[in-house]
Amino acid sequence: MTYAITQTCCNDATCVAVCPVNCIHPTPEERAFGSTEMLHIDPRACIDCGACADACPVDAIFPVDALTGGQRAYAEINAAYYAGDDRPAAGDEVEGPNFHVWGEPVFERSLPSDFGPLRVAVVGTGPAGMYAAQDLLLHTAAEVTLIDRLPVAGGLVRYGVAPDHPATKKVGDTFSRFHSHPRVRMHLGIEVGRDVTAEELSAHHDAVVYAVGASADKRLGVPGEESPGCLSATAFVAWYTAHPEAVAQGVDLTAERVVVVGNGNVALDVARILVADPEALAATDIAAHALEALRTSRVREVVVLGRRGPGDAAYTRSELLALKHLPGVELVVDDHDPRTGAAIDAAGPGDRAGDLRGLARVRTDAEPLAGTGRRIVLRFHSEAVEVLSGDGTGGTDSTDSTDSAGGGGDGVETDGRVRSVRVTDGGGGDGTADLRAGLLLRAIGYRGLPVPGLPFDEARGTVPHEGGRIAGMPGSYVVGWIKRGPSGGIGANRTCAAETVGTLLADAVAGALPAPKGDAKAFRRLARQRNRRVVDARGLAAIERAERERGQATGRPRVKLATVEELVATARSRRLLRLAR
Repeated sequence: MTYAITQTCCNDATCVAVCPVNCIHPTPEERAFGSTEMLHIDPRACIDCGACADACPVDAIFPVDALTGGQRAYAEINAAYYAGDDRPAAGDEVEGPNFHVWGEPVFERSLPSDFGPLRVAVVGTGPAGMYAAQDLLLHTAAEVTLIDRLPVAGGLVRYGVAPDHPATKKVGDTFSRFHSHPRVRMHLGIEVGRDVTAEELSAHHDAVVYAVGASADKRLGVPGEESPGCLSATAFVAWYTAHPEAVAQGVDLTAERVVVVGNGNVALDVARILVADPEALAATDIAAHALEALRTSRVREVVVLGRRGPGDAAYTRSELLALKHLPGVELVVDDHDPRTGAAIDAAGPGDRAGDLRGLARVRTDAEPLAGTGRRIVLRFHSEAVEVLSGDGTGGTDSTDSTDSAGGGGDGVETDGRVRSVRVTDGGGGDGTADLRAGLLLRAIGYRGLPVPGLPFDEARGTVPHEGGRIAGMPGSYVVGWIKRGPSGGIGANRTCAAETVGTLLADAVAGALPAPKGDAKAFRRLARQRNRRVVDARGLAAIERAERERGQATGRPRVKLATVEELVATARSRRLLRLAR
């Protein structure tokens, strides 16, 4: 029996480090590591020790014999990665007692014996920031100040991972171990530029690492995009993950059809949530307000638009496979453009387009799907060129204001809401088609925002840096999407953080870090003077307990607190209760 890596692989390579026979690839030392969708176990070399499964932070590794349903495909996916590979398999004759030739040990960092503890602030508690904090805490004597503009930690893990991917969220358990670390001080609810300045942060720490992500979305730039009912996928994800800055009742699901522009993983996430069985979602930590809205939703069809062909889709194979096995939902391909079917038919075994072979091919009609079924339509070679609304704005053929936002024609005024989306149609020509829809979600990428006090590259949406060191700002560093742009999943931040921390430590050894003027106590006083609602590690623990208690009362893993006021009040009330005792 061998093991296989499945859908929730986060690519952080923890499994690679513990494998005794080097059967998991690509490794961080291999060129393909930076671009691979997931890691793979070589079935010829796996010795069934289970070390990788024990170490995996997201429960992505299972014995092949234990795979069920759609997960069985991952046994073939892992094996196919090694087709034609010339690595020796377990049992092959090789020199020495090991199954592979070990390389010479490499020590990328060398710290002097008298290297003293640093005081480092990490701004952002998502994966990038926590990988950086973890690296510092495990490999140095650093004291770490964790700062986040929200009154709760987690970042992308809490507010970006779809609720029906609970295994992926388990990486947060790895990070949460460090929230109460004796060398960690936590200041949640503090925003750089609002409560403290970048200069003040640097004045109280030897170094500052900014892990603020890329929270803005890209625009389509088409007429009618500002109509009510045109939302970013960022806003929609924030809504169903209970982000405290999202409007709890801000999404209208009375439309029978939704158009999603983009074909990356986020596009598939929002499409899947829109048509998934609400009762299945009730077993997750989806926002309570989103769950109630989905229970009364009229959405039955989601059309996912991809500008390029199926061979160039940006989603990962694992996310597509998840759609193929979504209960009660049909996944189909729109064949309005002959290039789509041709690419699927001609695709080889390892080609991305080949993953669509066997799916039904349909033509998307102007009207939504008839009947009671639910489906997701993948429409390639198609772009949204105009959004038509019910009051005549955004398009030339939108004068009928009696159509409802759901496309039912029930005489309800639309108040300028989306009525249909004009898309390119057919053979690479200039033809267009109007798809009746009441909601459009744009999922075409993220973009970083400027941080007050830091330089900013407007073209790339990142902070200029050299190996993580912010240009012109000694002692200040970046990690994650604000460093490299919005690319790579959770695990990619581990390698990214290693580079940044390595640069920081090299600067410290070289004596290039400016000496701080204030100490940790002075910064704590400053933070609380500027913001009386700061949440510390005990407050965060109180929030965690309260959410789990709310979930236990309703048979769910947790029920998230959805507003800043709720989060802060819970953190403070539990603290006051503790003091009273």
